[in-house]
Amino acid sequence: MESQLLDESRQRKQARRVPNKKRKGTSKPAKKGKGRSPSAKKSVVTLSEHVVEIISDSGEGAQRCGQSFGSIAARMGNGIWTVEIIPAEIRPPARSVAGASGNRIRVASGPVDNGGDEADLVVAFNEQVLLGRVRAKELKPGCTILMENMWRTDPDAGVAKSYAKAYEELTSAGYDVHEIPMEVECLKYVPDARRGKNMFALGMLCSIYSLDLQMARDQIAFVFAKKGAKVIEPNQELLDAGHAWAEANLSFKYEIPAEKAEVPQIVVNGNIALALGVLASGMEVCAMYPITPATSASHYLSSIFEKVGCVVHQAEDEIAACTFAIGSSYAGKCSVTITSGPGLSLKQEAIGFAVMAEIPMVVVDVQRGGPSTGQPTKVEQGDLLPACFGGHGDAPKVVMAPSSIQDCFYSMITARKIAETFHMVVVVLTDASLATSQQPFPRPQFNENWVAPPVDQSAVSENAMPYDWDARIGVAPRFTPGQPQGMHCLTGLAHDPSSHVAYDPEINEEGIRHRSQKLAAFQKTLKTPKVFGDEEGDLLVIGWGSTRGAIEEAVTRVRAEGGKVGSLHLSFLQPMAPGIKEILSRFTQVMTVENTWCDSLEEELVDESNRRYAGLALLLRARYLVDIDCWGEVKGQPIKPGSIARVIREKLK
Repeated sequence: MESQLLDESRQRKQARRVPNKKRKGTSKPAKKGKGRSPSAKKSVVTLSEHVVEIISDSGEGAQRCGQSFGSIAARMGNGIWTVEIIPAEIRPPARSVAGASGNRIRVASGPVDNGGDEADLVVAFNEQVLLGRVRAKELKPGCTILMENMWRTDPDAGVAKSYAKAYEELTSAGYDVHEIPMEVECLKYVPDARRGKNMFALGMLCSIYSLDLQMARDQIAFVFAKKGAKVIEPNQELLDAGHAWAEANLSFKYEIPAEKAEVPQIVVNGNIALALGVLASGMEVCAMYPITPATSASHYLSSIFEKVGCVVHQAEDEIAACTFAIGSSYAGKCSVTITSGPGLSLKQEAIGFAVMAEIPMVVVDVQRGGPSTGQPTKVEQGDLLPACFGGHGDAPKVVMAPSSIQDCFYSMITARKIAETFHMVVVVLTDASLATSQQPFPRPQFNENWVAPPVDQSAVSENAMPYDWDARIGVAPRFTPGQPQGMHCLTGLAHDPSSHVAYDPEINEEGIRHRSQKLAAFQKTLKTPKVFGDEEGDLLVIGWGSTRGAIEEAVTRVRAEGGKVGSLHLSFLQPMAPGIKEILSRFTQVMTVENTWCDSLEEELVDESNRRYAGLALLLRARYLVDIDCWGEVKGQPIKPGSIARVIREKLK
């Protein structure tokens, strides 16, 4: 580790680990009972929440450990939010600072909707991946570190020296480092410790956070159900061994009180929630081409879609996937294509055809860092303007963005309804943070109103035209293949109401007008979004997508300090809901917080005449003619509530 990193850590907080500010300050003897060892010597410290990370080289199972830990806590009634830690490379070199793979889990007494601030406790399988997290400033001062100690006696003198140096510098910087003999302990149960450390670590975490051990065993049985007892049993033994080791050797123990949910819950990540939403919406075709971080949504659909008579089509490329979805939608049922930023760029010409031909389609863009290949596994919100205005010519589309895991499910139902009602393309913007994060939410109860009615195959009236636009709302009757008397030529060229190619100036303008009218008609159906926090005051913070939880938590913190602050989160970016301008007028200052780039006026070359604004700030300034400031980060990770709170405080000065 570079000394500069340690200096930064010392500046943030001198001295050894101190009690977490969020602790309730109570302690009690460890309980005896189901899933807990009778440890009379330990006192259990009660916490309101903790942020835990498990990190390793790729392939060592740290992500599975973190997901299982979060699932167990959620089943016990805790609020959780998980964040995957994924290296940019598929398989980076072992023991590399940039190669950390794992999971961050925020566990709380009540619901949480973001990953929180820096970590309180970290389990690290080697010191190099740990240094990567320190360098990224992801650990709290005094953070507790449980570190695999096998490297101290590694046959490679360079490795042993690196480990010893890192240990000395970490402890000198004030981190509470505990060396754990994971390799030695795991080899008692399995021949390859790399395939066991994750479950040993899970056992330690269950001990540290007083989680039910039998529930953890059940979680392992669920995770490895398809592999049978020969895999389940040794993993359960490793779990028990890690739990027993922590009970016997660690002096600290915590409990985060939990309350069982009153209604059944599910715990899934955003991509699975999105896939379940596709299923619930009645869409029967998903056309895709694999791309990170969107692929897991279509993979999950592939495992369930055929069981209900639906199809996942893996095309030869992104363009083919989009055109396949268009053809399926033209046949009568709205289809979905799922991609990420580079794929959205490739689909733009086909999306323009769908707009011109007025074929309903849902496009899901799971955003990632860019441009070009960028950071495939990292989060960013850089696709807002391409989603609204990408492609050529005037091609109005509805653009919406879910803000939670639960939203990912319901947004697909809403998107399908909008697409089929207005015969439009609907772009749904999620991102890598939502895609890989887990959160419990109430199990959806199916509603028949979610799905589309059967395809209309009744005869078309004699004088009907395929683009017989309604003069007020721009919507025309939808002809589908097979309807008697409905045969017509479908074209991407400018056309008249009969779908005949036409270059007449008035006819071209008439078609553009009606396609635009559909956006205006849809906007009239939207409700004014609600302000979170103060309804009027000194500052309004506006966001969209996955930043909602962090923004609202930051606003809550600043309001508790006396700040007059509110926040507004937009689900629809194009068109925007009515009533927003009136909300803006009630605040002295307005700013957006976005996980994308915007210039800072502190830069020597930047002034008001050349400043680049973040996407949402640009849209709001153009639409409402209000001086709207912006702030953002592009560090490839979710923005933390503490960072937003700091920016709000500075703005209020």
